Amino acid sequence: MKHGLLIDMDGVIYSGENLIQGADKFIASLLKNNIPFTFMTNNSQRTRLEAVRKLKRLGINVTEDHVYTSAMATGKFLGDQGPGSTAYVLGEGGLLTSLHENGITLVDTDPEFVVLGEGRNFTLEMVQRAVDMILGGAKFITTNRDPSPKKPGWNNLGIAATTAMIEEATGRKAFVTGKPSPVMMRSARKYLGLETAETTVVGDTMETDIQGGVQMGYKTILVLSGIARKEDLSHYAFKPDLVVSSVEEIAFPLKWWEKVKAEPEVIDSKA
Repeated sequence: MKHGLLIDMDGVIYSGENLIQGADKFIASLLKNNIPFTFMTNNSQRTRLEAVRKLKRLGINVTEDHVYTSAMATGKFLGDQGPGSTAYVLGEGGLLTSLHENGITLVDTDPEFVVLGEGRNFTLEMVQRAVDMILGGAKFITTNRDPSPKKPGWNNLGIAATTAMIEEATGRKAFVTGKPSPVMMRSARKYLGLETAETTVVGDTMETDIQGGVQMGYKTILVLSGIARKEDLSHYAFKPDLVVSSVEEIAFPLKWWEKVKAEPEVIDSKA
């Protein structure tokens, strides 16, 4: 049985523009040992190429095939739900590309879907137009509900805030495709060609990475190099399979990768 990893990026591999210590060696070990993995990110704004370029600047050399985004999960979901459907999009780069690749037509009037992703280029007027479209019957999808870090100077309102604004204005709840939604957790696993028992999630947030993994039956590793704090873990009704300070402490093979010895065959002497 093969095993592979779904790895979060911000807080696991890097923090802002800084590499987390040992993350480059961790990824190098995966590549050297041919362990399947993909970076699983809720960021729908950045394209896979942009993600690869950022990692390269930090000393990690991977290909676009090693990146799976909420934009990709959203595009695949809409492509499966309604091939050739139409969408009005509040989002940028990665999301627009993924929707196009999955045969979704982007329109400014009478869409079947309103799709919200991260971005800074859409205006309040565009949000109002999206509200009217949803009230007129369009289905509302958001790529994730990641909150704003609530720090002075943060240059992005945060998709959770924008989603809440549209939900309040329409009275309709958004369907979420990114982590911890099963939509993304399942499609990322299938993207790697893994079965449930072969999949391990590595992340720094209990509410997204770990919760999503637990709900899908995957093994989970929580790193404390990002958002999560060890003293807060007792507040949750679920727990990760392993807690480490950073990916630098993860050693392979993981303990649950050990093959179970086959039971000896019993031969019936009376047969």
